[in-house]
Amino acid sequence: MEDIEIDHIRFLGTAGSRFVVAKQVRSSAGIFIKYHGLDIIIDPGPGTLVKCAETNIDVTKLDAIILTHSHIDHSNDVNILIDAMTSGGLEKRGILFAPKEALDGDDRVILKYLRPFLEDIQILEEKKEYNIGDLHFSTSIRHLHPVETYGLKFNMNDRVISLMVDTKYFPELIDDYKDSNILIMNVTIKEPTRNKAVMHLCVDDVRGIIPKIRPDQAILTHFGMTMLDAEPESIAQKIEEDTGIHVIAGHDRMILDIHSLNNS
Repeated sequence: MEDIEIDHIRFLGTAGSRFVVAKQVRSSAGIFIKYHGLDIIIDPGPGTLVKCAETNIDVTKLDAIILTHSHIDHSNDVNILIDAMTSGGLEKRGILFAPKEALDGDDRVILKYLRPFLEDIQILEEKKEYNIGDLHFSTSIRHLHPVETYGLKFNMNDRVISLMVDTKYFPELIDDYKDSNILIMNVTIKEPTRNKAVMHLCVDDVRGIIPKIRPDQAILTHFGMTMLDAEPESIAQKIEEDTGIHVIAGHDRMILDIHSLNNS
């Protein structure tokens, strides 16, 4: 059991495709943030509740849940976490941030009976600013993905830590994320694909994005099988050699110390 009180970002899972999720080759749990006493979960996919228990994260003390989009590998555990953080509705607390489609679309994922349990529900829209206590963040432009999807940019200790979530590459990403000091990127496929239904970044996209944004550090995550077969650590090392930017491959339970901006 882990119990870490310093401000940090914890990768509960780094899975990023239906096959990796189905077989749990990597965990499909979300990302946990502890910052200035706040506990936040981003994109609680399948197994997030279990991984929180294994790492001593008390889900009854969560302050907020953020959904970048409604796909099941990002939202599967959102309802059980809402129930847990509100003690089954006995304590009205916590904030849910989610795109409108996740709440009101044809494939909405938030159960209606749980919504009154929350202290607040805030709709994510492109390029808007939000806050959870002392933590301020903004959304990116809308990503190119089959459902309404936004990246996140957190202001922490005078640094911008960005999460470039699922998207097909498009040039406007460069300008939108240009202020990122730490850039976390969902890189699901190794090679480009002609399949228009696959709207994810590949390694070639990353090679083009990183030198133009030039973050202090880039972290690759959300891997599909082609990425895992090619060994993400080797890919990250080669991109670092080619770009001169520090690049690492995320792994389950990896922790990013927000104060030192070092990973462990």
